[in-house]
Amino acid sequence: MPMEPIPDLASLSLADIARLAEEHKLPPVDRWNPTHCGDSEMRIARDGTWFHQGSPIGRPAMVRLFSTILRREPDGGYVLVTPVEKLDIVVEDAPFVAVEMKAERAGKDAVLAFRLNTGDIVTADAEHPLRFEPRDDGPRPYLRVRGDLDAVVARSVYYDLAQRAIDGADTPPGVWSAGSFFPIEPEA
Repeated sequence: MPMEPIPDLASLSLADIARLAEEHKLPPVDRWNPTHCGDSEMRIARDGTWFHQGSPIGRPAMVRLFSTILRREPDGGYVLVTPVEKLDIVVEDAPFVAVEMKAERAGKDAVLAFRLNTGDIVTADAEHPLRFEPRDDGPRPYLRVRGDLDAVVARSVYYDLAQRAIDGADTPPGVWSAGSFFPIEPEA
């Protein structure tokens, strides 16, 4: 089954984004419980590059396919899972990277949609929250994609989020999306 081309986020309306998210059917990996079979010899680097046996996977369609069978286990580890096998995969930070953001409206009416490095589109909302983890070099933003899987927000996209927070009148500073507020600084 051929994978559809990755949509251009800037050209999509909010209705298009909602429709694409609804149409994107994923395998029911949360219901599959096969026996653990070993190591996949795969790794997802901090920058979102997927590797197999030390070499980058050069076919985006393969990465997108593998990303649909990725699951986080209760112990915090990651696996690729099918109905008949489960293989470990190393994830250095988060399995996805939010590489682009489309923002419509402002303040409490804002809606923020993100395109991931896999082509998936996720709208930040109560089910897909943004969180900002404190780090020595400033907050590091993450977006919940599905289940316990997150996307790290790319630096350039984070700058756009920070600008929206600075332009807003909220205390503490943060961003709104789909009726939910996401503070940039964690509450003390």
